[in-house]
Amino acid sequence: MAELSVKLGPLTLKNPVMAASGTFGYGMEYREYCPPEKLGAVVVKGVSSFPWDGNPPPRAVEVSGGMLNAIGLQNPGVDKFLHNDEYLPALRRTGAVVIVNIWGKSIDDYRDVASKLAAEADGISALEINISCPNIKEGGIAFGTDLKLAAKVVSEVRKATKLPLITKLSPNVSKIADFAKAVIDSGSDIVSLINTIPGMAIDIKTRKPMIANITGGFSGPALKPLALRMVYEVANAVNAPIIGMGGISSADDAVEFMLAGADAVAVGTAIFADPTAPLRIIDGINRYLDDNKIGKASELVGKIELS
Repeated sequence: MAELSVKLGPLTLKNPVMAASGTFGYGMEYREYCPPEKLGAVVVKGVSSFPWDGNPPPRAVEVSGGMLNAIGLQNPGVDKFLHNDEYLPALRRTGAVVIVNIWGKSIDDYRDVASKLAAEADGISALEINISCPNIKEGGIAFGTDLKLAAKVVSEVRKATKLPLITKLSPNVSKIADFAKAVIDSGSDIVSLINTIPGMAIDIKTRKPMIANITGGFSGPALKPLALRMVYEVANAVNAPIIGMGGISSADDAVEFMLAGADAVAVGTAIFADPTAPLRIIDGINRYLDDNKIGKASELVGKIELS
């Protein structure tokens, strides 16, 4: 068997496959089908400094090539996540590598949730900063689409914790590599990309939007070529570890992302169709390495051949 472990800056993972935030709950919901400790890491559903109910239903719909969701970052709040037995305490007992996705409506919110997680960081390996959230103090502009705001939120989170930081980049920008550079310069150790792309669907019988929020985040297989291109661009612009995601549903997809420059990959929407998808992809990567006589998964990274 090939060596599947990979190193992402300060993080070492037993394999390069993780479950993407928002698609694997808080880890324990899928344990019957995909034990979290078998993955490289589990990125839990986004956690804020306050409990949040999210958007009204309907909040998700299947569409051609993937799905739309407007869950609205529903979560129990950081205090319950830390102390209620169905959340972090249960994950700690599995021995899984846990990455906590964090979000807020203001920079203060990000700093607060990071501080609380840092204070009780046992069992937490890293934080992933979701910067695709609207900044209510700046008229609703998303942190992730403004270079200065993206840099500022990462800088403030960096002050609040010594945990490794991953910044999840928004694809809704003209030059995603510029944002990767900005957040790394501001203290992010790793970048993950891409987040969802806004989309919508209409029921032609009722002539109404199919989700209550009107628009939602589009994810799924159709997103892969866009995500792959952005990973390639970022890999050629920064010297930092990259977690690639966007439409990954097979080991072949994962290998493509690694060849484009991703050090690890995150599986998201595919989990809804097949809860065992991350395990299947881990096995498939191992077979690819063995079939091609490659000794380590890390040897795939950035090895695209352009001529």
